[in-house]
Amino acid sequence: MNERPAALKKELEKGQHQMALLDQRRQELRDTILRISGAIQVLEELQAQSGQAERDGQIVSVAA
Repeated sequence: MNERPAALKKELEKGQHQMALLDQRRQELRDTILRISGAIQVLEELQAQSGQAERDGQIVSVAA
């Protein structure tokens, strides 16, 4: 009977540890998604500027 609470406490600790790892991974993924989203926005804006410059007869140089 005394073994069960100890076993449950171990399971609780393991679960809390896994939850902390998942929270950390979620934050890392959120940061990655934000960076990708920002990169897409910048590229779309550069593409729009390039298209506008072509329509205006200008040449736009974009460094990679």
